[in-house]
Amino acid sequence: MIPRYALSPMAELFADEARYGTWLEVEILAVEAQAKLGVVPPAAAVAIRERAAFDVAEIEERERVTEHDVAAFVDVVQERVGTPHGAWVHHGLTSSDVVDTALSVTLVRACDLLLPAVDALGASISARAHEFRSTPMVGRTHGIHAEPTTFGAKLALWALAVRRDRVRLERAREAIAVGKLSGAVGTYSNVDPAVEAFVCDQLGLSPVPATQVLARDRHAELLYACASLGATVESCALEIRHLQRTEVREAEEPFRAGAQKGSSAMPHKRNPVKCEQLCGLARVLRANLAAGLENVALWHERDISHSSVERIVLPDSLLLAYYMAVKFRAVVEGMVAYPERMRENLDASHGLVFSQPVLLALVEAGLTRDDAYRLVQRNAMQTWEERRAFLDVLRSDPEVVGVLGDDALVACFDLDRALLNAGRAIDLLDDPVVT
Repeated sequence: MIPRYALSPMAELFADEARYGTWLEVEILAVEAQAKLGVVPPAAAVAIRERAAFDVAEIEERERVTEHDVAAFVDVVQERVGTPHGAWVHHGLTSSDVVDTALSVTLVRACDLLLPAVDALGASISARAHEFRSTPMVGRTHGIHAEPTTFGAKLALWALAVRRDRVRLERAREAIAVGKLSGAVGTYSNVDPAVEAFVCDQLGLSPVPATQVLARDRHAELLYACASLGATVESCALEIRHLQRTEVREAEEPFRAGAQKGSSAMPHKRNPVKCEQLCGLARVLRANLAAGLENVALWHERDISHSSVERIVLPDSLLLAYYMAVKFRAVVEGMVAYPERMRENLDASHGLVFSQPVLLALVEAGLTRDDAYRLVQRNAMQTWEERRAFLDVLRSDPEVVGVLGDDALVACFDLDRALLNAGRAIDLLDDPVVT
């Protein structure tokens, strides 16, 4: 991942130093487990624990000879330990025993960084949902005015979506918190199953049956959790982008006037650049998921086609998911809302947002639904054409007033009644079980 989107401490997890360090811990634990079984001399296990070390540059130099990163790593570590004890490093193991188990450790740690970031994002959205609980605005379907809603209700649904993403991420963490040290084709032919059990226990993983590699549907599930979080952030950011349009201007992402520049040419511009950035990054997460699903099918007990892909998509997806959660939280907390403008836009369609209450009132008064629909639709089209208050147009229609009295007609335009239950989603935010 380019530094622009690589935030600490997530970035440090995927640095070469950290990767080799986790490999080393797996190797040392495997030696100690085999020492307990009497396979490795106890003195060798002690020496390896005390002396095992590596230098990234040295491994890279060695790999130019071996063209195999694990073999290069083992060579360097064995040399650091020295003879005769260094010979026991990697005893009975295959490369994937080390790489896959260490990768699981790293991915679990990444999840443990991402989960609090998701929690913080959800809490920020929830707080703003409560803040705007009673702020009316127009609800839009197909981009067209539909019925009244509240800004708080909109935000509450965002918060619930983030909660569902958290559940997905927790499940993915559980799926990836596994390890294997079962040898070349997973049959424990040269390593006792007790070694796998010991190493996984020490690393907080569960041992699972495998071929030479862990099943890649586990990694794909984690990539899906990241992509889903990205899609949620994108959905919310896209809404802010729409609301920030000049013609709408009901809300906008934060802007540091006097410091930030919206355009190199036009000083008046306050563009939704952060939300646009987040929408773009969500596309990368979805593309990475497709690559992860391609990795599930491998030849026989393993091939290496997944390896090159994972070196890119797994770190990048965790880094991007973390970046998006952190940055969108800042957008939410600094977001500016314009309730007055929301009300102006709600009223801009001349009261047509109350067409359904009028329809229902006519049906309740005895008209068939189709007759009532046609009657309301005719007056609605007239309202659009004349740009006149919908209530006044209805009052001038003898067919309408012949069925509904003026009090009943006026009651259809009661905004408070329309929003009586709009706060339900906000109330549900107080129940942590609800998603």
